[in-house]
Amino acid sequence: MAGHPSLRQPRTIMTTVSPAPSQFDPGSVMHDPGLYQPVATGFGVEHLEDIGSREIAYYREHGYLIVRQAFTPSETAAALQGLVDLIMGQRPDFTGLLFESAAKDILPTLTAEQRQDAVRKVWHFVNFDGRLKALADHAKLLAVVRQLIGNRTPFMFQDMALVKPPRLGREKPWHQDHAYFDYPLGTPVVGAWIALDEASVENGCMQFLPGRHLDGPQIHFQRRDWQICDTQMLGSKSIAAPLQPGGLLLFDGLLPHGTPHNSSPKRRRALQFHYTAGDVVKIAPEERLKHFGSEGRNVTC
Repeated sequence: MAGHPSLRQPRTIMTTVSPAPSQFDPGSVMHDPGLYQPVATGFGVEHLEDIGSREIAYYREHGYLIVRQAFTPSETAAALQGLVDLIMGQRPDFTGLLFESAAKDILPTLTAEQRQDAVRKVWHFVNFDGRLKALADHAKLLAVVRQLIGNRTPFMFQDMALVKPPRLGREKPWHQDHAYFDYPLGTPVVGAWIALDEASVENGCMQFLPGRHLDGPQIHFQRRDWQICDTQMLGSKSIAAPLQPGGLLLFDGLLPHGTPHNSSPKRRRALQFHYTAGDVVKIAPEERLKHFGSEGRNVTC
C-alpha cells in the first residue's frame, strides 16, 4: 500500500521512501480465465473539453468515464520517454522500480534494454521527471477532477506507472482502490489511468463492473494481491476499457476493477494518478480495515 503525504498542502507533491532497486513483486500465480469476461466496451467522449454536466452525471451513476483522446500525441510520447528514461537508469537517484517476480532469476543477465520488459511498477516519480509531472498537473485533467470531487481543490496523492511486459506482465486482481487508502468512507477518490501504449483486452486493459461503486466497500483478502475474493468475482460480466495512447479512464475509488495477465507480445504501459480533495484528513489504518479487511470477521476466501 502506498504511503501518503500530508493533505494540508494541496499543491505540494511530496515523495515517500521508494523501494530499493531490484525489489520484486510477490505475485506471479496465473489467474483463472473465468475472472475476466468482458461483454462490451465502456462509454466515453473524445476529449477532456467534451465533459459536461451529462458526463459528470454518468460518472456518478456508473463510476467511470473514458476520454479517448485526453492527451496529445506529443504529451503522451514525452511522458512515455520520461518513464523509459527512469527505467533505463537516467536518474541514478531514482529507486522506485518494482520488478516482476518471474524475472528474478534472469534479471542479472538482462541488458538495460531488456530490463524494460521485466518491470512491474514504477512509482513516486513525479519529482524525478518533469514530463511525467506535467500529466499529473495537466490543467484540463485537474479541471475535470475538480468537478468529480465536488468542486474542491484537487490533490494528487499517489503516482505510479503500471507496466505489463509482453507475455510476462501479471494480473492485478479485482479490487477497490479505496481499500488501499486511509481516507474516511465517503471521501471522493478519483483514479486517472492513462494509456502510454495501446491497451487492449489481449494485453491487459482495465476491466470493471459499472455501478458497483454504489454498493460500498467489499472485503479484501491477501491472496495473489490485496484483492476481492476470486469466488465472488468468477463469472462476472465486465466492461473493458481499451485505449489508444493518450486515452484516459477516470474511475471512482470504490469501483471494482482489475486487469488480466498480458497474453500478447505487446507492451502495455500506463500511468495512474489518484486524486482527492486537498482538505481531506486521513484516518488510522485500523479504521479502514474495519470496512475493507477480513480481520475479526467470520469470512473466508
